[in-house]
Amino acid sequence: GLCPLALSCVSSPGSCQGNSVERKIYIPLNKTAPCVRLLNATHQISCQSSISGDTGVIHVVEKEEDLNWVLADGPHPPYMILLDGQLFNRRVMLKLKKTSRVSGLAVTISKPSPAQGFSPGLKCPNDGFGVYSKDYGPQFAHCNQTLWNPLGSELSYEDFDFPIFLLEDANETQVIKQCYQDHNVPRDGVGPEYPLCAMQLFSHMHAVTNTVTCMRRSYLQSTFSISPEIMCDPLLDYNVWSTLQPINSSGKVEPDKEFILVATRIDSHSFFWNIAPGAESAVSSFATHLAAAEALHKMPDIHSLQRNIMFTFFQGETFDYIGSSRMVYDMEKDKFPLRLDNIHSFLELNQVALRENSVLWMHTDPVSRMNQSVEVQVRNLLDILSRSSQGANVTFQEAQFSQPLPPSSFQRFLRARHIPGVVLTDHEAAFHNRYYQSMYDTPENIQMQYPEGLSPEETLEYVTDTAKPLAEVPTVVARALYRLAGGASSTSAIQADPRTVTQMLYGFLIKMNNSWFQSIIKPDLKGILGDVPQHYVAVAGPVNTTYLVQYVLANLTGTVVNLTKEECQNPEKAPNTEHEIYDYAWVQGSLDPNSTSRVPFCVRSSVHLSKALSPAFELRQWGSTEYSTWTESRWKEIRARIFLVASKELEILTLLVGIAILIISLFATYFINAKADVLFSIPRDPGAVSY
Repeated sequence: GLCPLALSCVSSPGSCQGNSVERKIYIPLNKTAPCVRLLNATHQISCQSSISGDTGVIHVVEKEEDLNWVLADGPHPPYMILLDGQLFNRRVMLKLKKTSRVSGLAVTISKPSPAQGFSPGLKCPNDGFGVYSKDYGPQFAHCNQTLWNPLGSELSYEDFDFPIFLLEDANETQVIKQCYQDHNVPRDGVGPEYPLCAMQLFSHMHAVTNTVTCMRRSYLQSTFSISPEIMCDPLLDYNVWSTLQPINSSGKVEPDKEFILVATRIDSHSFFWNIAPGAESAVSSFATHLAAAEALHKMPDIHSLQRNIMFTFFQGETFDYIGSSRMVYDMEKDKFPLRLDNIHSFLELNQVALRENSVLWMHTDPVSRMNQSVEVQVRNLLDILSRSSQGANVTFQEAQFSQPLPPSSFQRFLRARHIPGVVLTDHEAAFHNRYYQSMYDTPENIQMQYPEGLSPEETLEYVTDTAKPLAEVPTVVARALYRLAGGASSTSAIQADPRTVTQMLYGFLIKMNNSWFQSIIKPDLKGILGDVPQHYVAVAGPVNTTYLVQYVLANLTGTVVNLTKEECQNPEKAPNTEHEIYDYAWVQGSLDPNSTSRVPFCVRSSVHLSKALSPAFELRQWGSTEYSTWTESRWKEIRARIFLVASKELEILTLLVGIAILIISLFATYFINAKADVLFSIPRDPGAVSY
């Protein structure tokens, strides 16, 4: 290992306060995000460190020529690279993957976002788990006709045997660069003198090989071991769903009752763990969905509509349709109130924020439309959507008939039954989103901008130039759904609120811990309101996104009822609560203007959660090709730090001196012990007389 020296010379003021020797030697990097190992039925992806962490001499790489020092010229391998975000691409990463001279990477965030785009996801997302296969539309399988994400580098699906961390704090990045400047910069092509600035990254993963291997080992451990060590966990969370007309969530609806299913995903992903802003890939669509639900619930005749409407928010869709495949499975196994036969039609909101000329594209499945009855219903759905957009500032156009569906939850329902359906997107063919499944799919990607000088409360309320046109989409969608459900009244009163849309975009993309979100959640959930929103599915749900979608939907579509806290938390004990069909939540409420306390209240809604765990884990089919098999490895610690290291010669000298001192100490101890009776004998008192 490398011998650490004190690093007080580069630490920021106050960073080495205290008496701890470790704190005087190391500077911890606290604002980082690791790349962690994920596994499916056949592969392991992402990265990890060795069990004791990986260490290397820091080299800053800001242009591609700087790599030559790391790959060939530098005399002090292995190197820990501080990589500029603009160079974090597949070509550079594969170069580094092939060498043994690299022990790890710390990646900076590129500002502004890479102009050429950056998507570490797949070119054909969720390939093999949608509806198209060798048995169904083989000409469309594997994105043969339309490559949906042409910018996808598939970097997230590579396996690296060294740790890779994202540096989220510009100040920490500057500390590293200063340490590099002070100690590591080559002089005239000659390696710098010791001591050198080094970095150590810890991110050892327990799971290896694939999901089948790690789940089998975990299962054996939990079966036969007293203190089992689990290797990995399935990706797991909850779907959020609600109905326009309340139904018994624990019962079964009548076979002849028809439902229109409205769906969207609420999760995203990037190369780094829990860094998943998902502005265009997820938030724009589920915010639109929520606003449409609010607009519909304001209509006075919703309880007399011929068809019911179900609003569904799927979790885990990024990872081979976890949420939608589980709901389909539950419907097939009679574990859900609805059956597949109850679904009249399907409408999905996909990526909708990056419209060109205010156009949204209506995608349908050309294979199922070969069936005449399905074709009639799809044509009716398309006509209603088109008519509903007349007079609005958004236009709905049909994608080519011969084009397949884009990656969508609807595909999982089509695998089970021919259901008439439409997927709405802002792209006719390839994604407009140049940052799909990346850390750059941020508010800036959908052109969210605020005037300078606004307070947090003013920013929350400010209706952005993104929110205004986006609010047109839920207006048209809600009007179409009302017509599709059999509504006869004028739809001109159905209007989505731009203020609601802008508040959701702010809360889900910029600052979750805002006054609106604080007021609509239960008091015991206030800890979920972190500052920077992320939408990764994780392994121990519900995650904060799921909770917030649940409570925002309840707030927008529910009713405030006059119940006490005890009655609200135990509605089965209160009269006339119909607790079988309604959910009750005692929420914090807004701050009282005259004090620092809140004014809580009870919300009644028809919002429910259902499990979003792949059926593969229910069935213990860990090698399934039918269902998602994604798991996340467990780990003991994730941390990063920098320090100064001495030369090998000094390390060897220190070791030899230590050994010499040890040997001298042993001899001294032996000698003292052998002569103890002489060295430590008590002298006789000369005044004593013997008789």
